[in-house]
Amino acid sequence: MTEAPIRVEKLPLEEFVRLYDQEGPFEIIDGERIFMSPIVQSHNNASSNLAWALMSWLNPRNLGKLYIEAPFVLVYNQNWVTGSRVPDMMFVSAVRLEGYKDNNPDWESKPLVLVPDLVVEIVSQTDRYSDVDAKVDRYLEDGVKLVWVLDPQRRKVSAHQLNSNRPLMLSGEDVLTGDDVIPGFEITVSKIFE
Repeated sequence: MTEAPIRVEKLPLEEFVRLYDQEGPFEIIDGERIFMSPIVQSHNNASSNLAWALMSWLNPRNLGKLYIEAPFVLVYNQNWVTGSRVPDMMFVSAVRLEGYKDNNPDWESKPLVLVPDLVVEIVSQTDRYSDVDAKVDRYLEDGVKLVWVLDPQRRKVSAHQLNSNRPLMLSGEDVLTGDDVIPGFEITVSKIFE
């Protein structure tokens, strides 16, 4: 069972890191610290399959970095964290990541303070679709270019693009592509849920 949210307007960066390490993953959304649900095997299976396919495409081409269950901070101002997200996976392009590293010499000692290009959310058995839909909306409002929602129970994927009101619904032998976010990447939906 997911713990109730805790009201928090902002946290010092050191406290954010300490709490995340000691109490487990959480997000800060609209002034609340929201703890993440435990992960079940159908989630792990889809995550592993997609991560392997993405890394096999990204790494040889040096297209960017894939992060799994890592936080990114939305607003970090004078050592205060006022918003964060923890997608199941996120991708940041090599160009954007290098620029971030160049402008943040201490980048290795803090969470990523950069909105990713791609976010992947995997629907858990305990998730409500309205909550997942709200999460997708937040990612797009944050500036994420592409959001993939994987539903292991229904073996379906929905792809949501920034500035588009129409998600692409895929299943079975339909092909999920990286569009212009990860050029050339594609995977058959059934392969994600094998």
